[in-house]
Amino acid sequence: METREVLRELSHAHRHLAELKGRAAAIPNQAILIDTLSLQEAKASSEIENIVTTQDEIFQASLFLDGPASPNAKEVANYRDALKKGFDSLKSNHGLLTNNAIVEMFRVLKRTEEGFRSTPGTALKNDRTGALVYVPPQDRDQIAAHMTALERFINDDDASDLDPLVKMAIIHHQFESIHPFSDGNGRIGRIINVLYLTRTGLLDIPILYLSRYITNHKADYYRLLQGVRDDGAWEPWLIYMLRAVSMTAQQTLALIEGMRLLMADYKRRLRADPDIRYSQDLLNNLFRHPYTRIEFLQHDLGVTRQTAAKRLDQLAAAGFLQKHQQGRNNYFINAPLIELFMRVSEPDEDVGGPERASTVEVR
Repeated sequence: METREVLRELSHAHRHLAELKGRAAAIPNQAILIDTLSLQEAKASSEIENIVTTQDEIFQASLFLDGPASPNAKEVANYRDALKKGFDSLKSNHGLLTNNAIVEMFRVLKRTEEGFRSTPGTALKNDRTGALVYVPPQDRDQIAAHMTALERFINDDDASDLDPLVKMAIIHHQFESIHPFSDGNGRIGRIINVLYLTRTGLLDIPILYLSRYITNHKADYYRLLQGVRDDGAWEPWLIYMLRAVSMTAQQTLALIEGMRLLMADYKRRLRADPDIRYSQDLLNNLFRHPYTRIEFLQHDLGVTRQTAAKRLDQLAAAGFLQKHQQGRNNYFINAPLIELFMRVSEPDEDVGGPERASTVEVR
């Protein structure tokens, strides 16, 4: 597994991950990163499955405004909730990532009571040509046995001397090949990636923006997954995943650094404004909720609804927020923060059109 090329990529990935972990600790309230970055990861991961939405849609859906959110925005919100469910389970289970937790994440993602697949017929096909690409295990008992073995592999840190990042790539490949659920396997597999990095201590909180790289290099992702199944070609797959970690760690680092600088600017300007009563809780609210509303501020600051409404109007008048109305509801947008998300989520320049044409539907 750990060839010379793999070891070279491991060195880069570990360096960038360590820098990300250290820089994330500089944000005073870690919930800001978990809430905002989990939604960005949810958006990117869902796009791999052709579930496309906009920043405006996903943040409006989080406000629970009048009128139903779009189906795609709901799917993205479900992904965010599934990731949080998995992280909470990891903390409460002393760092163990169990099959029970994986099933619970799937149920949150798909809003279902189903568990592992129990009926045959699942097959992965090329979504452009319809050609059969891969048939995962079909028997219910066989799926359960494979997942039990994978659970042991995930949680037994003494079973091998593999580097944790190499092990993460193996876990991801095995999970996608078992394909234990009727739908949502790709998204659950990508949640497992970041939870495993948290489990091993390479990250403190699940903030690695991994799906963006996969979205931008989707054809390679599916081709290399299948290359291991067909030819045992582990080295190209491991290199791909390690580069994904390295690149997305750098991108997430840029996003966190942008947030840190923006928060520092807001803090300076808020303190200098004589009409605004500054507090750290107020600053945290504006960045934990890029789209905020009266109830959010009321809860976070422990003030009355009237006071929260007055403060939001003051912030809008001073240019810190943009005020919008939908139906009877007012909401307020931290526009510079949304612009930062938009810049970071732009596609890589080396992603061409033809590469996207031959993907495999893996849900």
